[in-house]
Amino acid sequence: MTLYRERLWPSVGLLVALLLVVPACILVFQPINPTVGVIVAIALYLGSALLLIVTSPVIEVTRESLKAGRASLPIGMVGDATAYEGEDATKQRGPVLDTRAWLVIRGWIPPVVRIEVADSADPTPYWLVSSRRPDALVQAVAQARSGA
Repeated sequence: MTLYRERLWPSVGLLVALLLVVPACILVFQPINPTVGVIVAIALYLGSALLLIVTSPVIEVTRESLKAGRASLPIGMVGDATAYEGEDATKQRGPVLDTRAWLVIRGWIPPVVRIEVADSADPTPYWLVSSRRPDALVQAVAQARSGA
């Protein structure tokens, strides 16, 4: 049973900013052929946007496991989860980040959740994942750990 599921879609702002590819391509191809420039610009934009959408990772909590992107952790090996927003989230992604942590973070999603790994044999101390609903993710992890 799925307790929590979130796909880390690219934000609308990112897709709008990606539109800057269009005038750049047109400028590059203008001396050669303006029509080719427009065609390449549209194809490059659509391809880039599609790639961002298709490769968006999924965060999922079930009663059996926690999945973040390509990694999966049995729920028995999951420790405490803590949500961070604002300046605290920035610190978690930067100055206090452990280089051994498993990261599934996206720059267009500011809040992060730090999930401790309770397996002493695992060299990864914690997972740091982006989430648009960090409190719901923390609650789902707690619920899965308690077996409720």
